[in-house]
Amino acid sequence: MPRDILLALDQGTTSTRAIAFRAPALLPVAEARRPLAQHYPAEGRVEHDPADLIADSVAVLREALAASGAAARDVAAIGIANQRETTLLWERASGRPLGRAIVWQDRRTAAACDALRGHERTIAARTGLLLDPYFCATKLAWLLDTIDGARAAAERGALAFGTVDSWLLWHLTAGRVHATDATNASRTLLFDIHRGLWDDDLLALFRIPRAVLPDVRDSAGAFGTTALPGAEVPILGIAGDQQAAMAGQACFAPGMVKATYGTGAFILRHTGAVPVASAHRLLTTIALQLDGVRSYALEGAIFVAGAAVQWLRDGLHLFADAAESGALAAQADAAQAVYLVPAFTGLGAPHWDAAARGAIFGLSRATGPAELARAALESAAFQTRDLMAAMDGDAPGAAATVLRADGGMAASDWAMQALADQLAAPVDRPRVTETTALGAAWLAGFAAGICPGPEAFARAWALDRRFLPAMPPTERERRYQGWREAVRRTRSG
Repeated sequence: MPRDILLALDQGTTSTRAIAFRAPALLPVAEARRPLAQHYPAEGRVEHDPADLIADSVAVLREALAASGAAARDVAAIGIANQRETTLLWERASGRPLGRAIVWQDRRTAAACDALRGHERTIAARTGLLLDPYFCATKLAWLLDTIDGARAAAERGALAFGTVDSWLLWHLTAGRVHATDATNASRTLLFDIHRGLWDDDLLALFRIPRAVLPDVRDSAGAFGTTALPGAEVPILGIAGDQQAAMAGQACFAPGMVKATYGTGAFILRHTGAVPVASAHRLLTTIALQLDGVRSYALEGAIFVAGAAVQWLRDGLHLFADAAESGALAAQADAAQAVYLVPAFTGLGAPHWDAAARGAIFGLSRATGPAELARAALESAAFQTRDLMAAMDGDAPGAAATVLRADGGMAASDWAMQALADQLAAPVDRPRVTETTALGAAWLAGFAAGICPGPEAFARAWALDRRFLPAMPPTERERRYQGWREAVRRTRSG
């Protein structure tokens, strides 16, 4: 039997899943998923238990393999996609974590970022990022400074730092491999995206010992092997979840843009072999690194997208299933101008306002669950429009004509139509909406030699449905101007 099964591990913020794909067509044949608990020890703090990350990842890999009907000897490779910027520190000798993982949403290091504002220009020029608690460097410095003995241990080489991919890789390979890929390295504030190297000046600025850092490798290549029941399986692909989704959406050409709607939402526009510096407070990031060659993207981060729907479900108990939100929104009174600005953990791009907090505007006695559901789903469309406008300003020659959307919210026809209406542009939903896992599988299969290269893979991309704008332009602008006013009133400054 050919070794044609690819296992994709998609470790996200609220769940860990594995999908088994059959190569070379990359058709999904089985899936396993487990929810991931988030811990909120104080205002602005978000954490994961590192043991959960490992246990759930191992479990879903085994469950997906079993559900596929294949054996471990049939698995050609594993690909990993991970929530980015979440920061871990552990002992090299034992693999024991030094505390919980600090999640990308965590804002505890806002003051540390403020203290370094004079270095923003240098940081942006080298990393493509903004100085914000979102990224790893200040989180890692906080761990080194607040855990007894951590800094001294790090300086003598006894500790290892990693984003979630590195933590998983370390344990999946029984401590043999401490590595990451270029896409994850580019999210740390410590990596020069132009030279493809850890930057000594930035390490000194953030007081990070070089000894804790992982090796940086291509997104498709050898990352060691892991034991599945019955065989050792190579790990051949790693990418941050948004870059993996970009690959899964086959956005390999300059100007192509994808949006992934999960807990947050992330819009990436491919800019080719040359990084584009943003004048609109967007991020410049590595899209992929293949065969030592880096490609780049502009990125806008929305901190809260699907999480707003989750809040209506779990916090306000307006419905039992997030899938009900679209049908509820369709019942809303369109005459009511209700806006939800979901700044639960601050505002992301292009505002980058860590102190902003969520607010609802336009409430009346007539407002009910339907209007709130509409406001939550529309907030993702409005925020996407904000980011697309900023991207057009940064790279006007590469303006996108179509947005490829994926993630949990993409399953909602109402949300996708709202997105097309606000962008005044087509929105394409792919046949395989689990594009993060698909991208991880493709990277592993490409490295294994059983999946086609980027151009051939792009030709095989399949459309499920195209949503065309239908809202009258005057209504579109009226609603958008109301959103902009709501954001203005939410800002902290």
